[in-house]
Amino acid sequence: MMELVDNLGTGFSTALSLQNLGLCFLGVLIGTVIGVLPGVGPIATIAMLLPLTFKLDPTGALIMLAGIYYGAQYGGSTSAILVNIPGEATAVVTTLDGHQMARQGRAGIALGVAALGSFFAGSVATLVIAALAVPLTKLALLFGPADYFSLMVLGLAFAIVLARGPLLPAFCMIVVGLLLSTVGTDLETGEERLTFGMPNVVDGIDFAVLAMGIFGFAEILRNLENPEVRDVARTAIGRMLPTREDVRRCVKPVLRGTFVGGLLGILPGNGAVLGPFASYTLEKKLSKRPQEFGSGAIEGVAGPESANNAGAQTSFIPLLTLGIPPNAVMALMVGAMTIHGIIPGPQVMTKSPELFWGMIASMWIGNALLLIINMPLIPLWVRMLRVPYHLMFPAILIFCCIGIYSVNNSPNDVILTAFFGFFGYALYKFGFEPAPLLLGFVLGKLMEEKLRQAMVLSRGSFTTFIENPVSAGLLFLTVVVVIVAVLPSIRKSRDEVL
Repeated sequence: MMELVDNLGTGFSTALSLQNLGLCFLGVLIGTVIGVLPGVGPIATIAMLLPLTFKLDPTGALIMLAGIYYGAQYGGSTSAILVNIPGEATAVVTTLDGHQMARQGRAGIALGVAALGSFFAGSVATLVIAALAVPLTKLALLFGPADYFSLMVLGLAFAIVLARGPLLPAFCMIVVGLLLSTVGTDLETGEERLTFGMPNVVDGIDFAVLAMGIFGFAEILRNLENPEVRDVARTAIGRMLPTREDVRRCVKPVLRGTFVGGLLGILPGNGAVLGPFASYTLEKKLSKRPQEFGSGAIEGVAGPESANNAGAQTSFIPLLTLGIPPNAVMALMVGAMTIHGIIPGPQVMTKSPELFWGMIASMWIGNALLLIINMPLIPLWVRMLRVPYHLMFPAILIFCCIGIYSVNNSPNDVILTAFFGFFGYALYKFGFEPAPLLLGFVLGKLMEEKLRQAMVLSRGSFTTFIENPVSAGLLFLTVVVVIVAVLPSIRKSRDEVL
C-alpha cells in the first residue's frame, strides 16, 4: 500500500507541473471538441496531432494524447443527446434515451448525469489501473519471447472477434496490417522486403503516415460523401444537476456500468465499444420499467456513459503493463511512444517511472478538468454543432498536410499519406474496418521480434511455443476464442450487439 502511495506521489508531482497540467487541459479540451463534432473522432485526431508531439517531451506528449482519447468519450455524449448523432462509437447507445430526454426538455439532466457518471467511472477505473499496475508489470517481466508472441496472437484473435462486421474482413485487415509492418529493410539480413524498388519505403512505412492516411484523410472523404443532418434539440437545456430521484435511479446503473465497462475495456479489439452496449442491455433486463427504455429512461444514459468512460481508462492497462495495444487508439499511443524512443512494455515502469505514474495521475486530473469545463461550456458546444462540416474540412486537411510534412520535411510523405487516405476510403466503401489493420501493423513488428528471439533460444524449434506452459495456455485460449466466435449462435448474437 505504501509503495502505491509513493508511486502516486511521483505521478502527481509529474502531472502537476505547469507544462504537463497545461497539456492535460489542452488534451481533454481537444478531446471534448472532437467528441462533440460528429465525424472526426479520437483516432483521426490523434493521428493528425502525432507530428506535433515530436517537439514535446514524451511524458507531456502522452498525457495530451491520452486526454484526447478519454475526453472524446465525454464530448461524444453531448452530440448524442442534443443532436441524436453519436460523436463517438461508444456514444451510440446514449442516443436511444439521451435524445428522447432532450426532446422532453430534460437535456440538462441527461448531460449532467452523463458527466457525473463518466467522472465517477473514470476515477474508479484509474484507481484500478494504479492498483493493478505493479503486480501486472512484475508478472509481465517473467514473460519470455515465446509467451509474448502467444499473448500477441491472442490479442489479434480478440481484435478479429470483437471487430464490427463479419469475421473474415477483420481477419483480412489483420493480415494486411502484418504485411505492411514487414515493408522496408530487414534489420537482421539487410535485405529489402516488399519495397518494389520504391526508395521512399526502404526504411519502412512511417507510422504517422499510415495512421493519418487511413484515419485522417479517409475520414474527411467519408464525411464529405455523407453530410449528416444535425437536428439540434430546440428545447431549452434546463437545469443540469439531477434531482434526488434521478440520483436514486442512477446510482446502481453507474456502479454496474463502471464494472462492466472497466472489465470489457481491457479486451483487445472493440472491448471499450462493447461496454456501453452490454451496460444498456443489462440495465434494460434488470429494470422494473423496461418499457421506458428508448423513450427517455435516465438509466439508459447513466449506465452506458459510465461504461464507456471506464472502458476508455482501463484500455490503458495492457498498454502500460504489457506494451500491447487493445484497440486502434492504444496502437496510436504505442506509435507515439516508439517515436519518442520509448519501448512499450513492462520496462517502462522501471526505466521511466515519471512517465508511467505521471500518465496515471494525469487521468484523475483530466477527469476533474472534464467535469469542470463541460458543464459551463454546453452552450458553446451547441453553437459548434450548427457549423456545417464543409466549412471545417479545408482547415482540417491543411492542418494534416502541414503536420505530416513537418515529420521529415518530405513532400513524398504527404503523397504517401494521400495514397493511404484513398486506400482507407476504399476499405470503408467495401465494408472493411481499418482499425484491425492498424493493430496488425503495430503488433507486427513486435511479433516478428519476439518470434525471432524465441526461435533463436529454441534453436529453430517451433515446439517452444507449446512446451512453455504460459505460451501453450495462451495459444489454447486463442483457439477457444476463435472456435466460440464461429459458432452460429454466438456469431448471430455478436453481430446484433456490434
